[in-house]
Amino acid sequence: MKTDISTKIAGVKLETCVFNASGPLDETLRDLRNLNNSASSAIMMKSCTIEPRQGNPAPRYANLEYGSINSMGLPNQGYKAYLEFSETLRKETKKPIIASICGMNVEENITMFKAFNDTPVDLIEFNPGSPNTIGKPIVGYDTKAMDKLLKAVSKVSKKPFGVKLPPYFDLGHYQQIADIIKKYPVKFVTCINSIGNGLAINPKTERTLIKPKGGLGGIGGHYAKFHALANVRKFYELFEDKIQVIGAGGVYTGTDAFEFILAGASAVQIGTAFIQQGPQVFEKVQNELRDLMQSKGYAKLSDFRGKLKTLD
Repeated sequence: MKTDISTKIAGVKLETCVFNASGPLDETLRDLRNLNNSASSAIMMKSCTIEPRQGNPAPRYANLEYGSINSMGLPNQGYKAYLEFSETLRKETKKPIIASICGMNVEENITMFKAFNDTPVDLIEFNPGSPNTIGKPIVGYDTKAMDKLLKAVSKVSKKPFGVKLPPYFDLGHYQQIADIIKKYPVKFVTCINSIGNGLAINPKTERTLIKPKGGLGGIGGHYAKFHALANVRKFYELFEDKIQVIGAGGVYTGTDAFEFILAGASAVQIGTAFIQQGPQVFEKVQNELRDLMQSKGYAKLSDFRGKLKTLD
């Protein structure tokens, strides 16, 4: 039996449901070309800001036993560079190209959304508030700010767009944010951004592992998987499959990808595992997912997507 793990996000076809998360190894044109040469089914670009950013002081990333901690601070080349990169990449690839936008205020986001209207990017992932930007709150936890931002960008964006969300931990918060998102033409949500403000310590040196924010940083990898699954499931249920959900957080294997899709995800992104295992992780996860589906008798993602069973 041949297994089909292709998917569509906002009507855009992806050859498989596995691609890179915005953040790791996607800042430069060389990085993006490496993604094009990998098995990632899309080219997700770095979250961009109006001006280029150096990011937070190093060391700002560390591998942990079951994942990672980082406080990168959105290092990127500025949105104008990614406008140019998208034009260059479109001449070189048929893969979907996804921009990631993270302005520091409403006006900056409007400027960038308008600019990407005139580029060949296929989708935009709106990242309203990274947990690792010094002095900036996580906007996804401020419902009024989210409402204002989504209202503003919805008026100007001609590209299909989605929202990368922080992890939510309270059932009431899922409902609040879902109600806001439903008001606007949001096509997908990505769950989750890293879990903010973790702390990793080296007991030998008695020091933090990273420098910014007194050692506090976003937690990713295996540690994030179970929160990510919960967020995917709740938003899948609340959106009633009218707004798609992309799973991100702790995807290392085909089994991880299977669990996200079973919970309701239409695709999965790989971040920490991409850093730790290299670009071969995309093909590895895809092959393992196909094998698992075949062993279960599933021919395509829709055979099991969202069909998670609960205990009686």
